Amino acid sequence: MIRELRIKDFAIIRDLDICFSEGLNVLTGETGAGKSIIVDALGIALGGRAYAGMIRSGCEAATVQVYFETEDRPPVLENLAIGEDNGNAMVLRRIISASSGKNRAFLNDVMVGVQALSELGKDLVDIHGQHDHQSLLSPQNQLRMLDEAAGLSAERKLVSSLYEQAAGARERLARIGSGLEEKNRKRELLSFQIEEIGSAQLTAGEDLKLEEEKNILIHLVRLRELMESAYALIYGADGSAIEDLSRAKNALQEAASIDPQAGQPLEFISQALPLLDEAAMFLRSKKDSYEPDPDRLAQVEERLELIKKLKKKYGGTIEDVLGQMDRARAELAGLLEEGESAVNIEKELKETETRLARAAEALSSKRKKFALEAQKAVTRIMKELALEKAQFKIEFSSCETGPGGADRIEFLFNANPGEGLRPLHKVASGGELSRLMLAIKSAMRSKGVPVLVFDEVDAGIGGKTAWNVARKLKELAGSHQVLCITHEPQIAGAADTHFVIEKEAGPEGTKVIIKEVRDGARQEEVARMLGGKLTDASLRHAKELIERGFLATS
Repeated sequence: MIRELRIKDFAIIRDLDICFSEGLNVLTGETGAGKSIIVDALGIALGGRAYAGMIRSGCEAATVQVYFETEDRPPVLENLAIGEDNGNAMVLRRIISASSGKNRAFLNDVMVGVQALSELGKDLVDIHGQHDHQSLLSPQNQLRMLDEAAGLSAERKLVSSLYEQAAGARERLARIGSGLEEKNRKRELLSFQIEEIGSAQLTAGEDLKLEEEKNILIHLVRLRELMESAYALIYGADGSAIEDLSRAKNALQEAASIDPQAGQPLEFISQALPLLDEAAMFLRSKKDSYEPDPDRLAQVEERLELIKKLKKKYGGTIEDVLGQMDRARAELAGLLEEGESAVNIEKELKETETRLARAAEALSSKRKKFALEAQKAVTRIMKELALEKAQFKIEFSSCETGPGGADRIEFLFNANPGEGLRPLHKVASGGELSRLMLAIKSAMRSKGVPVLVFDEVDAGIGGKTAWNVARKLKELAGSHQVLCITHEPQIAGAADTHFVIEKEAGPEGTKVIIKEVRDGARQEEVARMLGGKLTDASLRHAKELIERGFLATS
C-alpha cells in the first residue's frame, strides 16, 4: 500500500506531503484545486512520461516520491540487486530537471532506469480515469486479472513451468545441433588421431633409447675394434696388464718376506686383479656382440622416423603426443555423449510438449467457464453504475502456446446501443473506463494489484448510482487500498480517510494545500459538496451521508 506521497515543485504544487491509510482514501475539493495533479504526480513516480513543462514556474526541478509497503518483496528488487535493508518497503522517486531537460529515477535511493519504475508500477498501482497507466487496456493484464479472479494461479504456474522446460529443452537441442557438420568432422579427426597415435604403441623415453641404439649400430665395426684392443691389453696379448700385475704381485710378496713394510701395496694389487679379470670377461663378451645387423638398423631408423612425424604433428616430446591422444579420447567421448544426450532431450521435449498441451487445454477450459460467469456479473454491476445499456464480453482466441497458455483474450465493450463490441481502448471514455474497471474489480475479486486509483469515477452520475459506486468502492477497499478523487458526497461519505485539496493565494503566489478532515470538519466538507453552503439542513444531511457511508458494504 502507499503510505506516503511527497510532491515538490510539480505543476502548481509547491510542497505537499500526503499520508494515506488502508481502505478507501477519498480526495475532494473544488474544481481546479489540484486533485488530478496529485494523480498525475503519482503516475510520474510510477514511471510515467515526464517533461520539463511539469516543473513549477521559476523552479529548477520537480520531485515526486512515493513510499510503499508490500506484503511480498517484489522480484524487481532482486533483479536490480537492491538490498534488503528496507525489507519489503520501497521508495520510488523521480526528479525532473529544468536545466538538462532530463529526469532521474531512484528506487530505495539506487538510481535505476525509468523502465524499471514502470515495470514495478504495473504490479503496484492501477490508475483509472482520465490518465495513462491503465492496465485494463492491456490484453496481457486482462488475462492475468481473469486468472487471478478465477483462482487459476496454480494451473497457470504449471503451464508456465512446462513451457520453460520445453523452451529449455529446445535451447539445449539447438546448442547441440548448431555446427553439426563441423562436429562430425571433429569426431572423424579425433578418431583418426586416436588411431594414429594408439597404433604406434609409444612408450615414454623410447626415442632416446632408439637414438642410442642407432648410434651403436652405425659404429659397430669401430666398437668391435676398440673392444678387441682393450681386451688384448688387459688379458689377451703377451705382456698384458694382468700378466704384468701378477709379476708385480710376486715381486712384492718376496720383498715383504724380507721387509714387511714393502708388502703394503700387496692388498691393493690383490683387489685389482679380480676386477681386471671381470673387465676382461665383459670385453670378450661385448666384442663378440658387435656383429653388423643392417636389418635392425633399418628398423630403428624407420621407428625413429615415425616418432619424429608424430612429434611434429602433436608435440615436441613423446609425452606430448600421448597427452594429445588422452585429450582426443576425452573430447571424442564428450561428442559421443552429446549425441546420446540429444536423443534423450528429444524424448524429454516430446513428453513435455504433450504435458504442456494438456495443461494449457485444461487451463483454457477453466478460463472460459469462469469468463462466462464474470461477463454476467460485470454486466449486472455496470447497470448499477449508470451503464445500463452497455455490453461487456470476454472474447477468446487461440494463440501459440506460451507461458500464459494458448489463449488470447480481449475485453470488449459497447456503451451505446447499435454499435458493435470493440476493444476497450477504442471505445471507452475516461469516466466509462473508470466505472467499467470498478465493475470488473467488483465482479472479479482478487488480490491482484494492491492499490487502485479512480480519478472522477463518478463522472456523469448521481443519486442512486452514486450510492452504488460508493458501495462498490467500499467493497474493493476491503481487499485493496483505494484512492478516489470525487465530487460526489455519497462517495466522500463512504471514505475511511478523507482529504480535502485547496488552493491558497499568498505573497509568493498560489499554492496547493491538503489536509485530512475528520468529525466536524469532514461533515462541513460533505455539506459543501451537497450544496455549496453550510446550513443546518446541509450539515444534518452530511452527517446522515457519513453515517450511511460507514454501512456502504452492508
